[in-house]
Amino acid sequence: MIVGKRSFRLSAIAMALVVWLPSGGASAAAPAPVAPVAAVAQPALTGMAAELRTLAITAAAVTTRTPRPYDERDWLARFYVARAYAPAWQDRGYKQAGAAIALLQNASLHGLSPAEYNADGLARQLADPASRTSARFDAAMTQAMLHYLADLRVGRVRSEYHTTLPDPRLTKTDPVDQLRLALLSQRLDQAVAASEPRIPLYRRVMATLATYRKLAEQPFTALPPLPEGVKKLDPGAPYPGAAILRARLIQLGDLSATAPAEPPASAGIYTAALAEGVKHFQSRHALNDDGVIGAGTLSALNVPLARRVRQLELGLERLRWLPDFPDGRLIAVNLPSFRLWALELGPGAKNPLIEMRVIVGAALKTPTPLFVGSMRYVEFNPYWNVPRSIEKGEIIPKLARDHGYLSKNEMELVPLGGGAPVSVVDAETLDGLRAGQYRVRQRPGPRNALGAVKFAMPNTDNIYLHSTSAQSLFKRGRRDLSHGCIRVENPIGLAKFVFGDQPQMTPETIETLMKPAPMKTVSLKKPIPVVLFYSTAVTDREGLALFPEDVYKRDPALEKALKVRSDAIAQAH
Repeated sequence: MIVGKRSFRLSAIAMALVVWLPSGGASAAAPAPVAPVAAVAQPALTGMAAELRTLAITAAAVTTRTPRPYDERDWLARFYVARAYAPAWQDRGYKQAGAAIALLQNASLHGLSPAEYNADGLARQLADPASRTSARFDAAMTQAMLHYLADLRVGRVRSEYHTTLPDPRLTKTDPVDQLRLALLSQRLDQAVAASEPRIPLYRRVMATLATYRKLAEQPFTALPPLPEGVKKLDPGAPYPGAAILRARLIQLGDLSATAPAEPPASAGIYTAALAEGVKHFQSRHALNDDGVIGAGTLSALNVPLARRVRQLELGLERLRWLPDFPDGRLIAVNLPSFRLWALELGPGAKNPLIEMRVIVGAALKTPTPLFVGSMRYVEFNPYWNVPRSIEKGEIIPKLARDHGYLSKNEMELVPLGGGAPVSVVDAETLDGLRAGQYRVRQRPGPRNALGAVKFAMPNTDNIYLHSTSAQSLFKRGRRDLSHGCIRVENPIGLAKFVFGDQPQMTPETIETLMKPAPMKTVSLKKPIPVVLFYSTAVTDREGLALFPEDVYKRDPALEKALKVRSDAIAQAH
């Protein structure tokens, strides 16, 4: 459990247990109980009830940390005290236990490991008449299901979005309450479904994971790797791996299985038909989709399908990190795949409404941070207020060499103490800029780095979405090219989406506002959540699997954190 200092409050549940528990009580992460039990005149417990109470006390008294992103020490106590320590899984025929074990054994559908919930071990105990009637089996079943519901809700390791306990998602949707109600209704599957992330991307990635698992199990998966050593292969050139390439493209869905076979004369040739399949593959893998096979394309084609399966599992974990979003509009940007989705959450929503390419922060110098923001207003024909880091690293050195740099780039210095902007730079003003007495901004216009529109979501990192005049950059496969902000391919489409509930902001009005003119700020009627997340495996709106490069090198750290957790749980079992 990843916690700071162990801090307990005396909740109603703790009061109910005061005659049994050592000093302390329920965890600070525990929500208020559903049905408090009086702290006086507790009846003596015997048999399985007494054993369950002892197991709950023991779990609550644990002081060591476990590698989970939540504090579950009081969960057994809160679950069983509300039942007066009656067992939960001893119904006739053990129907509920069987249903729970089936769910745990299918945890892999979510990219989770059934072994981490001891699914097979619990199945063996259920098959043993002596084991299944024990208090330990009952408590173990409860703990496994609580962990499963919590892992679906918040992920297995701490995310970039929730760094302190308690996690508000587990306070809002308490796994203890979920399990209690699911047992009463005999619908454990509904509790599992309610714990999944609500963002539509999650279900799409689940479907892709199932597809790739089947691909990885098929006999023709064992295709030999494509011949290495290719520096540049253009259509029409001889290629000894042409037959393997065709089979690989068909296997991955980038070339139709019903595509006509190549004529004998084309054997060993990288044909135009194969090049079309390669273009499709390149587009899915954030490569330049020109149909030319180079080292990057060849490397991606040779990635084992088992690795793709693992990437999808990591992708589901990262989607579980996302916070809860209310019904309504949502903008999601996956940084490594350089894609933006405009979504609608809620019953009957058809998603995504918009999908477009984006440009993100450069991996080596200015990677875009992961965060959740709230878009609140849009600036048409905005000024670009140059960040101090760019002033120091780029603008000041260029001004030192060329005092006319500002005027050439429609820039000016704004005195921080007040006063008119300065466009002419001499040694004195340059020294003042170095000392922080001025800030640099670029005036609206065709040379402005933000283009015609800026989508503002106030945050400490000064990250926002904006248009750009450099549209040709969107043709590149790898697009980590910015100073950290997000450049969007279709700013007009995005503006129409964010103003969708403001009738006065017609498409014609938006297009007019984006024409050269003085800056104008328009507030959104209702703020729109914006999430910047990171996944090297995701599924687009056409159901195509996207496997971009791990440009920010985040996958190894996640793999390490998950291994620490799985190793610790394996030792506990």
